[in-house]
Amino acid sequence: MGGLRIAFMGTPDFSTHVLTALIDAGHDIVCVYSQPPRPAGRGKKLRASPVHSLAEAHNIEVRTPTSLKSEEVQSDFADLNLDVAVVVAYGLILPAAVLAAPRFGCLNLHASLLPRWRGAAPIQRAIMAGDTETGVAVMQMAEGLDTGDVLEETRIPISDQTTAGSLHDQLAEAGAILMEETVSRLKDDNLVAVAQSDDGVTYAEKISKSEAAIDWARPAEELCRHIHGLSPFPGAYCTHNDTRIKVLGATAVKGTGQPGQVLDNDLTIACGKNALKLVLLQRAGKSPMPTRVFLNGHPINIGEVLA
Repeated sequence: MGGLRIAFMGTPDFSTHVLTALIDAGHDIVCVYSQPPRPAGRGKKLRASPVHSLAEAHNIEVRTPTSLKSEEVQSDFADLNLDVAVVVAYGLILPAAVLAAPRFGCLNLHASLLPRWRGAAPIQRAIMAGDTETGVAVMQMAEGLDTGDVLEETRIPISDQTTAGSLHDQLAEAGAILMEETVSRLKDDNLVAVAQSDDGVTYAEKISKSEAAIDWARPAEELCRHIHGLSPFPGAYCTHNDTRIKVLGATAVKGTGQPGQVLDNDLTIACGKNALKLVLLQRAGKSPMPTRVFLNGHPINIGEVLA
């Protein structure tokens, strides 16, 4: 690598894949920035982020400012004398002074094919919208929301059984490879920055809890995408006899009936158009389980209507 000085800025598990790839490739990670430890678990003890924990395990300095807006924080960042900052799901806005401090600026890994699905929930929104393809993009960061020039991208297909969980893992692995390769090419100056088109811009709004309730009046194929886009978290749900049931996997099939009505012993549910065969379910405090196993402990009869 020739001694490029790199700061890594990230927080969740998705980001750890990229940090691991950079470490394993021998890049010089001089500092890691991550969100501060948050209360977690039953005891609400402070828990460091996945990126924070990974960095400490490799004896890398970790900084956890609550904001990057102060002159002191920005000065400390500039004093690192960075060649580049790598940003992956960090969670804080980078002011202009931070963006401009490293010699090669700041590179961001975004989980979509920009300009489609800028914003907070690109993985979920791509599935829910019925996209047949998504990917990861390495972007030269600018002050706008995911508006910077794209340096590299990798495309990933989406099938009718792709869930947010499975796509997350695919994109994390592909993104780690892509970012490491991009950083390795920085010094050679052979990267081509492509400005994002003004056409096709969409925004991936943050997932709200109100979206998780299943509306059986919707068409089955649309509901299937909705369910998979929210699987495993927060999990789309329905209710049976006041019991909330998360639906984490489903298949659209032929069928007719009152929306929400159970059509057979395989838990095929009538929708506004066609039906959904539920294949992976979860009750509170239980692990996800196949429908047949679920029904052994929580019987649901043909003709009943799920809310």
